Order: sequence, then C-alpha cells, then structure tokens
Amino acid sequence: MSNTVIAPSEVARRVEEDDTEDLFVLDVRNEDAYEEWRIPTSTNLPIYDELLDHDFSTLADHLEDLPERQEIAVVCVGGLTSARAAEFLREEGFDAKSVDDGMNGWGRVHREYDGAADDVIQIVRPGTGCVSYIVHDDGEAVVVDPSQYINQYLDVVDARGLKVVGVADTHAHADHISGARRLAGELNVPYYLHDEDAGDLNEVTELEGGDAIAIGERELDVHHTPGHTPGSISFAFGDALLSGDTLFLRSVGRPDLEDSTEAAIRTAASELFDSLDRLTDLDETTIVLPGHFSDESTRPIATELGELRAETTNELLSFVADDDEEAFVETIVESLSEEPANYNEIKQINWGKEQPGGDAEALELGPNNCAAN
Repeated sequence: MSNTVIAPSEVARRVEEDDTEDLFVLDVRNEDAYEEWRIPTSTNLPIYDELLDHDFSTLADHLEDLPERQEIAVVCVGGLTSARAAEFLREEGFDAKSVDDGMNGWGRVHREYDGAADDVIQIVRPGTGCVSYIVHDDGEAVVVDPSQYINQYLDVVDARGLKVVGVADTHAHADHISGARRLAGELNVPYYLHDEDAGDLNEVTELEGGDAIAIGERELDVHHTPGHTPGSISFAFGDALLSGDTLFLRSVGRPDLEDSTEAAIRTAASELFDSLDRLTDLDETTIVLPGHFSDESTRPIATELGELRAETTNELLSFVADDDEEAFVETIVESLSEEPANYNEIKQINWGKEQPGGDAEALELGPNNCAAN
C-alpha cells in the first residue's frame, strides 16, 4: 500500500489498542452521516460537499486545529474526497493519508482474538458491531455467524490447521448478510440453522433445542432461545455460551424485526424473557460471548454470566433477575431504537427469498441497531 493511503485494518488496530497518540482520524463526511456512524476517537470536519467541488477553503481555515506531529488518517465514504483532502494536507506539510475505501473499508474490517474461552476464536467487525466465532477441538472446527466475507474465516482456519466440519447461524440475521451458506457450500459441510428461521432455504441441517454438533471430541450444545427471532438459538461449548442476538453484554436482542405490531412485539418480548430466564440459570462462571457489541472497548468481548447478572449496565437483564416480566416487556416496547438499515431486504436474502445483488456489501454498512434499547 502506498504512503498516501492507510488500511482501515491498521486504523482499527491503532484505535482499538489505544495506539492513537501518533494517529489523528479526521472524518470529512457531512455531519449527519458522521453522527449516525463513525470511527471511535475520530474528529469531524464536515466538508464533504466542498471537497467534491475541489474546494479546500474550509479545510485551509482549520489547519491550525490539526496536529502537526501526528499522522492524520482522513476518512470519507469511499476514499475519493479523503484522498483529495489528504493530498492538500501533505502539500501543507502534514503527514496525511487517506483511509483506503473510506467507511466502506471500515465496515469490512475483521479482527481476530483468542482468550475469550478455551478453543473459541472470536472475530470482531469493529465497523458494524458484529461478532462471529470459530469453535474448535482436536483439529476440527465449526464457524458460527460468519459474515459474507468468507475468506476471512478460511484464512484463519488455514493458518491454524483446522478442518471446518460445519457452519451455523444462531438465527436469520437482519443486520448483515450471512456468509454461512456460502461457506458451507464452499467446504461441502452442513449448514446448521433452527427450522423456524429457515425460511425458503434448501440444504439446511435444521436444529432444535437439545441437539448437539460434534466437534472433535466435544460437542456444541444447542439451546433454543426464541424472542429476537422465533428460531434464535444459543450454543454452549464447555464454559462458553455463544448467545447470538439473545443476550448482549449491555442489552438483549430486539424482538420487533419479525413483526413490528405492538401485540407481536409483546409476545416476542415475553418469549425472550423466558429464554433469558433459562440462560441465567446456567453456572455463574459461564462466559457470555455475544453476537453483537456496542461501544465496549475491551477485547475479546466476553463477560462471565455471574458478573453480567450483578452489573447494572444491562437493565433488561436485571428485570429477568428480579422476575419482573411486565417491566421487561414495557421497557422494550417503550425504548426500541431505529431498525437496522435495509433490514427487510437483508432478511429476505438470509431466508433465501432473494439473491444478493451487487449492492450486498453496501446493504449492511452503518451502525448496529439489533439491541432492544
């Protein structure tokens, strides 16, 4: 990569590792786009429209606000206007680079972590808040909730000498296009999904609560945890719980993406309450590994169930601990945020009712809104 461009993966590494003393991220998109979705620690200078017209006057007016001794990573939507801004800044004596492919590239970053739980590899997408997993034992592996960028997972298993024996989704996703079917087809292994979330899909190995997927000498145990979707499941593997979109560290999965009528939301919220009630009966040392995160900065993203129950950061889970289903349901109904972008179209693709088109990557870009509050 040239010295005029910086990879979004490098930006993610330095932001995440708090190695930003020498990095200043300058976002030149318009303010509304920045407020909706941005790189953590970035600074916004809304000059996108000006840069499209090769107008650098506002940027010139703000030169004194920019650090002279830090590397400046300029980001826009797709890397065009940021490249113009970075070139202008270099001519003014700044060490400026354009983030390759802009926020589009940021949304494709995947980062790999060990240490979440024994024999579990966590794959985090910092730009979308999505988390997926590779669970392995004795050289065999099952990939859980992979993104559409399946080469990310193939590279990890190849580097570790693992043989994938199955691919699973915890549910039919609404926020991102699943790569599970394509990955399973590429490797000629089963694709696992609960039958209530299978839609029009063919060649699915349907799961039910109480089932188990063999991995080496161990098993991935299936818990049916409906609420976010009718077919939502969570996986137990040793002391780890891959909770999908049922339980997050600071919230729970929203129950309105199947049917947004209030009656349906209340019914699904009650089902979610029961599912969480069952999950919280697990041993307090169980390590919760969620399918999404918000602004948690620690990596890997994991918390023991006992600590999660004792903390006050997950209000909805505290209602479960207090056996207060009414407060749980009412809080969800009253506090739902905006739906994930393009969620209806994404659901249709993940149900097999539509085929992904040329805009498949763009469909899932933006903030994650799968939490109930």
